[in-house]
Amino acid sequence: MNTVPNSSPVSQCSAVDQGRAHAFPPDQASWSEASRYNSFVHSLAAIAHEPLIVLDRGLRIVAASRSYRQMFSANFADAHNPPYCEMNCLHWDSSALELLASVFSESAVVEDHQFQLDVPSLGRRQMLLSARRVAGEAGHDATVIVGLEDITAVREGEDLKTALRAKQEMLLAEVHHRVANSLQIIASILLLKARSVKSDETRYHLHDVHHRIISVATVQRQLSVSGSGKDVELGPYLKVLCEGLANSMIADDQGVTIATSASAGTIRSEDAVSFGLIVTELVINALKHGYPDGREGRIVVEYLKQDGGWRLSVSDDGVGRSPDLAEPVHVGLGTSIVEALARNLGAHVEISPPGPGASTTIVHVGAV
Repeated sequence: MNTVPNSSPVSQCSAVDQGRAHAFPPDQASWSEASRYNSFVHSLAAIAHEPLIVLDRGLRIVAASRSYRQMFSANFADAHNPPYCEMNCLHWDSSALELLASVFSESAVVEDHQFQLDVPSLGRRQMLLSARRVAGEAGHDATVIVGLEDITAVREGEDLKTALRAKQEMLLAEVHHRVANSLQIIASILLLKARSVKSDETRYHLHDVHHRIISVATVQRQLSVSGSGKDVELGPYLKVLCEGLANSMIADDQGVTIATSASAGTIRSEDAVSFGLIVTELVINALKHGYPDGREGRIVVEYLKQDGGWRLSVSDDGVGRSPDLAEPVHVGLGTSIVEALARNLGAHVEISPPGPGASTTIVHVGAV
C-alpha cells in the first residue's frame, strides 16, 4: 500500500496545528463550549464497540475508541499530535485520504468505502470506512467521525464459499457426465443383445429398455452442460437435447428431422429433468411409431408461455394413431411416465385425437 507523501495537502498542517488539537477563541464562553464539545466526542468514542476515531481538520486524532487502540496497538497520547495520515502504525491509501479530505471540504458522507490496510501484528486487512462531518458548537472547528470495520474474515468466508460452490458444481457436472457415459455403454450392450436374440418379443423389450436408457442418458448429458442447481435457459436446453436425441436415435438413412421452438425464459434445474424426460419420451415414441418403413417426416418440439402458464408440445407428421374408434385405448408405459412427470410439474396431458400425425401437449395453467 502506498503512503501519501508529507507534501500532500491532506497531511500538511501549520506549526500551531501540530502543537495542539484545536485552536479555540480565547474568550471564556467559547472555551466552555469547546470543553463541552470535546467531552461529547470523547464520550461518543468511548461507547463505540467498533474501531472509531474523531479527527480534526488537520487529520489528527482528538478521540479514539478502545477497540481502535486495541486493534492498531496505538498509544493515544503519542498519536494525538501527529497528522493522522503520517502515523507510523497505519499506511492509508490515497483513495481513503482523498475521501476524508472531501468530508471536510465538501461535507461529503462516506459509507462503506472498502480498502486495504496494513495493521501491525495482523497484516493486510480488508476494511470498510464510513465518515461523517460534525460541526462544533458556536462555529468551532468541525470534526469528522470515522468508523472502521474489519471485514477480512467475512470476505475470506465469502471467497471460500464461492470456491466450494464452484468445486461442487464441477463435481456434480462430472458425475452427470460419467453417469451419462455409463448409461450410453449399457444402452449399446442392450442393442447388441437385441440383435442376437431370436425371440421377437424379447427383442422388442430390449429395444424398449434401450430407448429408456438413451432417454435418461441424454438428459444427464445436458444437465452436465447446463449445470446442476442453476436455472436453465429452456430454449438452448431443448435445442441441444433434441440434437442429442437425433444423433442417438435417427439413422443416417432415415429422413426424419427434429426442430425446436421455445419462448425466452428459464426453469429450475429440478424441473429441467422432468422437461427433458418428457421430451425424450415423446420424441422416441414418435420415431418409434410415426415413421415406419423408412417414412420421412418432421418432429417439432415447442414450448410456449401464455397467460401465466405454459404449454410444452411434441408434434409429428407421421402416420398417427388409428382412427378406428372401436380399437381399445391402451395406456402404455411411455404414456404413464409422461403423465407422472407432468403431475410432478403441476401440469396435465392433452393428446390429439386419432388421425394423421400426432401431438401430445403438457399444459400448465397459471395461478389465477
